[in-house]
Amino acid sequence: MKTYMAKPADVETKKWYVVDAAGKTLGRLATSVADTLRGKRKPTYTPHVDTGDFVIVVNAEKVHVTGRKAEQKEYDSYSGYPSGRRVRTFGEIMKRHPERIIEHAVRGMVPRNRLGRAMLRKLKVYAGPEHPHQAQKPEPLEV
Repeated sequence: MKTYMAKPADVETKKWYVVDAAGKTLGRLATSVADTLRGKRKPTYTPHVDTGDFVIVVNAEKVHVTGRKAEQKEYDSYSGYPSGRRVRTFGEIMKRHPERIIEHAVRGMVPRNRLGRAMLRKLKVYAGPEHPHQAQKPEPLEV
C-alpha cells in the first residue's frame, strides 16, 4: 500500500467557510482556522501542497481572551529605522483594527514560507457581522 500524496493538479475546488468569532477564545479559534486553511481537516492533506479551503471570520471585534491578556498582552512591530520599535497592547489594537488580532494569531500557526503566505491569502477577516462573500455560498464552520 502506497502513501497518497496530493499533487497541485489533483486538488479539487476549494470550499468557503464562515466562522463567527463572537465569544470564542482567540487561540482556539486561530487553531481551528489555521487547520482549515492548511487542509488538515481533509483526508487528502499533504504538507507540501495547498489543499486547504477559504475561511471568512466575522465579528472579530467580539473575540475573547482569557485572564488579563486584554491589558497585558503586547504586540511588537519594528519599522527598520532607529527607535522605530512600537509596542501596543491587545486592547489598543482591538479598538483600532480588531481583524489584525486574528490575522496575527493565524499567521503564527501556518508555515513560514511561500506556501504559508498562499494560505494566508485565503483568510478573510471582518470586524463586524457583514462580509462581501455571499456569492461564494460559505458554509458555517464549527469551532
